[in-house]
Amino acid sequence: MKIDWAALGRELTTWSWMDGAKLFLSALIIVLVTKVQVVNDKLSALLIALPLTSLLAMIWMNAEKQSNERIANHAEGTFWFVLPTLPMFLVLPWMLRKGWSFGWSLAANCLLTAILFWVTVWFLRKAGLKVI
Repeated sequence: MKIDWAALGRELTTWSWMDGAKLFLSALIIVLVTKVQVVNDKLSALLIALPLTSLLAMIWMNAEKQSNERIANHAEGTFWFVLPTLPMFLVLPWMLRKGWSFGWSLAANCLLTAILFWVTVWFLRKAGLKVI
């Protein structure tokens, strides 16, 4: 995957009303889920487990007239990139319950996820899939 850094820079510095709407709605969802967590952590976990971010991203992509191929690539890439993040949701609670501090647990799990991410990319390349 080749990244056009100049185009990325232009895109990041050019904002429209649609970008403001995306920012507001995405932030609103995060705030609402964290408010739900205060009352019911299980319901909050369920809401977070829903692929709201990916669904919103695909809706925004469609609204911006991006091709079905790009949206399909996004959905497929998301599937493969979620896999290496899943162990964190078992290892982090285990570490916290064993007395690790939150900061060290989070740092260790970020490292674990990064390693698993690159292992996943390596395996996918061996299988003929180029996701990055």
